Amino acid sequence: MTAVASRISVHDLHEILRGKTEFALLDVREQEEFSRSHLLLACCTPLSRLELIVEPLVPCKEASVFVMDDGLSEDLGRSGRAADVLLAMGYRAVNVVEGGVKAWSDAGFVTFNGVGALSKGFGEYVEVVQGTPRLPPEEIKALLDDAQVRSIVIDVRPAVEYRNMNIPGSINLPGCEVTYRLAEVVKDAETTIVINCAGRTRSIIGTQTLVNAAIPNQVVALKGGTMNWQLAGFDLEYGSTRPMPPITVEGWQIAEQRIRKVAEAYHVRFVEPQEVAVWQTEAARKTLYLFDVRQPQEYASGHIPGSISTQGGQLVQATDEYAAVRNGRYVLMDDDELRAIMTAHWLQQMGLPQVFVLKGGIFRAASVLAPQGLTEGEGRTVGHAPTGGVSVSEAALWLESGIGALCINVGDSNLHRARHIPGAKWVARAYLPRVRAFYPQAERIILTAEQSAHAALAAQDAHSLWPDATVSFIRGGTPAWEKACLPLEAGMPCALCAEDDIWYRPYTDLNASKEAMQGYFDWESGLVDKIRADGCVNFSVKSR
Repeated sequence: MTAVASRISVHDLHEILRGKTEFALLDVREQEEFSRSHLLLACCTPLSRLELIVEPLVPCKEASVFVMDDGLSEDLGRSGRAADVLLAMGYRAVNVVEGGVKAWSDAGFVTFNGVGALSKGFGEYVEVVQGTPRLPPEEIKALLDDAQVRSIVIDVRPAVEYRNMNIPGSINLPGCEVTYRLAEVVKDAETTIVINCAGRTRSIIGTQTLVNAAIPNQVVALKGGTMNWQLAGFDLEYGSTRPMPPITVEGWQIAEQRIRKVAEAYHVRFVEPQEVAVWQTEAARKTLYLFDVRQPQEYASGHIPGSISTQGGQLVQATDEYAAVRNGRYVLMDDDELRAIMTAHWLQQMGLPQVFVLKGGIFRAASVLAPQGLTEGEGRTVGHAPTGGVSVSEAALWLESGIGALCINVGDSNLHRARHIPGAKWVARAYLPRVRAFYPQAERIILTAEQSAHAALAAQDAHSLWPDATVSFIRGGTPAWEKACLPLEAGMPCALCAEDDIWYRPYTDLNASKEAMQGYFDWESGLVDKIRADGCVNFSVKSR
């Protein structure tokens, strides 16, 4: 018997979102579309890439999955198509939200714009409830310029963002590393510590992390981070390679004393490796996330099989990018519990009910959770490895023939704009049904993307849309074409749908306008009231 998706009204969905059962709410529109209006607890999982990204986000095939789109683009039928994909992948409890975002909005329920609203709103809530100390750029600059005051700027973003741009002279201690490695860069209680990120959230969380750890120093957030620093007219560094300081025995001992007190004060829960092993046997029925919160290079050197590399600060900053299932089990791990503790104490305040720290850390747990040894490497690769396709040389012959040959790039629009195969059209994969009307007589269709798997999936779609055409994809995608030193073009001469696949973050865009940066601040500041009005999430942040 073929599995069929159920349908659910927005009113019934609203009740589920307020409850304590496991669920995943997947919005299958493109990212920019999602950013214009979506539900607070929705995870952006574009249909264009669904097969490539959904399994780490929703690891349990028995979890209740709710799928929605805008409720307007009936000709695309994205929620129904997404439901069919999920059912084919083995998900057993798939539900289509009737009417999508439009029906939700029409019912009077709250919608959000932007991306990462839940995590960003949590940061704003922390600032309001705990009164996180902060200063504007002008006062921070005066503080740093005062020769009579010892001060240090600590940037809590991941290294790749830090290298993009940073406050001159700042030290990079990403996320949960700030408490873990603080004693390596701050040697006395008289040094004033300034915490920054690119905007607000990580500055707030990083500052409050040190406050929660009861460090003796004065610590303040740079209000608005590097964006606000730019708006104030101050210079930034670009391409900094300043390394993160290694942990020493003395520094570790200081960190442990501070962090153990946080674990006690915030009632952080621990789980024995043996219990995690039991949970792994239940993972087909109950969602289990294993998050390794160390730095990526530490993870690559050896990790528990099945764990996902997720820097602790990023897991708090962008929770929905790593876990789509609400109310599942979260097990956080590192080599000595300390960074996992600091991450856990935030996640549980976000309202996640089952957050645990792996007792004893990765290496002590290895005999139970990794009896064959720790796994090396960067982690899981894209599943559904494609077979078939054509070589770059074969594709070139197809396109050179000029006989009804159509090349379509379904990869990222920004990468297509930077360079693409000459004559290639760009479209987000989910929009291929509309392309059929433009090229009904195409005889040969060749698909490409940055990933072969992405192009191969698009080729399957194209086979159904052009049943009489010869359809294939380029093995190795556009990178293989480039590697073969074949000609490339730049620009976007022919986009077959709106370039809605990417939401451009003003805090990472070196060319972002003042209006975009200020708009982002205004958006973040307004999230607390909207989350309260939404009523689907209750944070449990301790007041001062």
